Amino acid sequence: MRAVVTVVGKDKTGIIARVSGLFYEKNINILDISQKLMQNLFTMIALVDLSGSKIDMNELTKELDKVAEELSVAIRVLPEDMFKNTL
Repeated sequence: MRAVVTVVGKDKTGIIARVSGLFYEKNINILDISQKLMQNLFTMIALVDLSGSKIDMNELTKELDKVAEELSVAIRVLPEDMFKNTL
């Protein structure tokens, strides 16, 4: 399963390291990632593959909720299928 992970919050050191570190710990592969500063807001979008991981999307969401609280940012996880045209 693939998912889109978004991170938005006040820019600070270590956001990418912390989020990508969790992906590493959970054996989640980053397929594509981009980040940008919008004035003083940090934004990141990552496409990740959970097929090699022992956790599912619900567990990933719970783990990332902890990271979001720790970093004072908003993190959302959505299945990639939500963005595909079903026609």
